[in-house]
Amino acid sequence: MAQTKIENEPKPPFPQQKLDKPGIEADLEPRPKYEARDYKPAGKLNGKVALVTGGDSGIGRAVALIYAREGADVAITALPEERVDSAETRSVVEQAGRRCIVIEGDLSEPEACIDAVERTVAELGQLDILVHNAAHQNRKDSLEEVDEAEWDRTFRTNIYAYYRLVKAALPHLRPGSSIIATGSETGIQGAAKLFDYSATKGAIHAFTKTLAMELLERGIRVNCVAPGPVWTPLNAADEGASPDKVASFGSKTPMKRPAQPEEIAPAYVFFASEADSSFITGVVLPAMGGQTVGG
Repeated sequence: MAQTKIENEPKPPFPQQKLDKPGIEADLEPRPKYEARDYKPAGKLNGKVALVTGGDSGIGRAVALIYAREGADVAITALPEERVDSAETRSVVEQAGRRCIVIEGDLSEPEACIDAVERTVAELGQLDILVHNAAHQNRKDSLEEVDEAEWDRTFRTNIYAYYRLVKAALPHLRPGSSIIATGSETGIQGAAKLFDYSATKGAIHAFTKTLAMELLERGIRVNCVAPGPVWTPLNAADEGASPDKVASFGSKTPMKRPAQPEEIAPAYVFFASEADSSFITGVVLPAMGGQTVGG
């Protein structure tokens, strides 16, 4: 009997490895799977424009490509150091027949958030879908090791940027637009040694629900995808993750492996598409490899 996709995805142990921050996907072994070859597009996002932060790699790259395959033009944000990855994302989006612009900047800075929105509108003509996905993460063995600078960096990148991007985007979003955030299982149930990261993901979940209530009258839906472990550069570049921890990443899920980015990306199409989720807003969708949560 042929193996199912659940059974056939890469499983630990992976090669022992560490990436320097910010983490380049081109250097990660095995390469994350993002092309979603089994996914069948249906033109659900024809005529739309999406801004995907952290679209150079990981979940963001997979979302950018699957949006393009569904008919959207895409702007992605990336750091200048991630240029090799962002160039690959732009290339595959263009190969899918859509426009892609790369906006370089550090989203922990307010000006970069405003610039990302303004350039998207200026160069692609509109903004219909905002995906806040970029994140900063470093494990620490104890709370005493989390200094003020690290705590501040994590919050400014993960949750302050979400607030700033939405605030900058609202004047451009029309009824039918969608805002989607990347949360995490750590924001639902916490995670040992991820003090600041887990706190920001919990904040993202709560902010998403609050925005959904606030923006419903404007016809804008707001939702969040909360993945379990996903095979991306974020974890291999975590300064507190040892090479052996990277090698066993995702092994504690019921599926005994991490997700591939292409397995998470279709949820972002679902939330962006009015054909699929017009009655859904304020949802945090767990995608946790078999782990369950109350509800």
